[in-house]
Amino acid sequence: MAMPQTYFLNTQLEFASAHRLHGYPGDCANLHGHNWKVEVTVKGHQLDDVGMVMDFKAIKREAKTIIDELDHTYLNDHPAFQSDNPTAENIARFIYQTLAKRINSEQVQMHRLTLWENDRNSVTYEQTDD
Repeated sequence: MAMPQTYFLNTQLEFASAHRLHGYPGDCANLHGHNWKVEVTVKGHQLDDVGMVMDFKAIKREAKTIIDELDHTYLNDHPAFQSDNPTAENIARFIYQTLAKRINSEQVQMHRLTLWENDRNSVTYEQTDD
């Protein structure tokens, strides 16, 4: 009996943007910017005829359409952050959920998204059943 197999594919993108955090008791309440790094992880169980779960170029292309909406913008003006502060947590959730709508299929699903606001601080978002 064959063991179940899962492949995790990772790719990284970057974007720059500005934001401010309403209600935050510190410097982040002021306008400031980040050079964000995004790591997208998708998973699949089956390989196609070429031997891939999904082409990295396709993952990156779909993710880039979302990242391009955020790149060199003031995040507080983006429709996704009209009622939620554009925190790293909320940005990660927005990118994950938007990308999942674009790529999820029977063959591949979003697994997790990690967003770094700098070299030391990151948040990882995934949707789980627990």
